[in-house]
Amino acid sequence: MPESIKDLVKPEYSGLVSIPNIFDSSTGWLLIQAIISEYGEEEGKGILQDLLQNVGPHLESSGSGPIKKVKAGEVVAGFGLRHQAVQAKEAGGAPIDYVDPIEGNFSLTESIAVVDKDSTTTELAMEMAEVIIQDAREELLTYYPVALYEGEVVTAENKPAHPKKFNQP
Repeated sequence: MPESIKDLVKPEYSGLVSIPNIFDSSTGWLLIQAIISEYGEEEGKGILQDLLQNVGPHLESSGSGPIKKVKAGEVVAGFGLRHQAVQAKEAGGAPIDYVDPIEGNFSLTESIAVVDKDSTTTELAMEMAEVIIQDAREELLTYYPVALYEGEVVTAENKPAHPKKFNQP
């Protein structure tokens, strides 16, 4: 069982790994963040190049593509959002497990902003933003169970082992 993203560049994983393409998926950016954060840009570039060699035809345009390939048995390892792997394991069927890579678990975050342009729509936009922030977050946690704000709680199986934040904007 691999313990890191770097493990996936080993020859035994050639053609058996699926990852999301950074050009098509924000989940691909989480992969890049983890590699650069842990190994720096120079070593990270080499790891990514070697990983892409092992990925071969399994570079996906969707962040959920790798887990779909794992569930279908097309690959033995996929990089994706942690909660999707937790759900796949809980669903049963295929013998799926998940690993929190030693490079860390980065999370996608959501944000909303209203630019005050003194227009007739500014007040309505503020009301819409407040509804999203106050009323939608609780349900969003059922689909994307990542605690981002003070006081939010997720189940133990949805807590990453190595939560990290990228150290630069």
